[in-house]
Amino acid sequence: RLGHRVQLLDADVEEPNCHLFCRPTIEHTAPVFVHYPAVDAKACRLCGACSRLCQFGALLSSKNGVLVLPELCHSCGGCILVCPDDAIREVSREVGWVDDGVVPSGTFAQGRLKVGEARAVPVIAALRRRAEPDTTVVLDAPPGTSCTVIEAIRGADRVCLVTEPTPFGLHDLELAVGLARTLGLPFGVIINRIGIGDDRVHRYCERENVRILAEIPNDPRLARAGARGVLAIDAMPELEATFMQIADAIEGCVAR
Repeated sequence: RLGHRVQLLDADVEEPNCHLFCRPTIEHTAPVFVHYPAVDAKACRLCGACSRLCQFGALLSSKNGVLVLPELCHSCGGCILVCPDDAIREVSREVGWVDDGVVPSGTFAQGRLKVGEARAVPVIAALRRRAEPDTTVVLDAPPGTSCTVIEAIRGADRVCLVTEPTPFGLHDLELAVGLARTLGLPFGVIINRIGIGDDRVHRYCERENVRILAEIPNDPRLARAGARGVLAIDAMPELEATFMQIADAIEGCVAR
């Protein structure tokens, strides 16, 4: 609406849903692969060097052989380096996909983690490589403060932390603020569903000198719009000023 070219990246790869609202035209889908070790039983002398090195328990040595647990492997390649018999090689498996497409105001991409896979970070990393230069890139991060969130937001110019005015919202906000400060990222807070709780989030932000970028009301029209895949700004045109306020505030968000 401001005339900017925008790229939207949906990094909530375990349950991406941005496509339900922006309705992109998907033009290409690329698989995401990770590497894990395969052990040559004939060459392996069962020295145990690989399993001693692995801090994630992806290799288990016994007198009967080396058991590889691909889902636990973090693809560091260390086991290959320490094997004295060159008995380990890398093989790959598909863990997800990245969909690339277009929307009226720019481009779109989303990551999708394969059902049953536990490692979302490689899919998020592949998605982040789609970020276009000289473009306003909006990245929808997964919730929480886990490694998936760190991979999604690291190096961001600005971070918007969305919370709600409840004890649960405050608990999660405190963790998110701690993460953003640890990573040294400028951030601000958007308080959603105003009216359902109390003022403890406001008091926390004031006490911690955290900037509140905007407040969005708890309105049944927004809930119905979300269920239909309609943008809040279209369901409640009176919120346009609020979202413009967010856009303006992001540039000057300097909380630490």
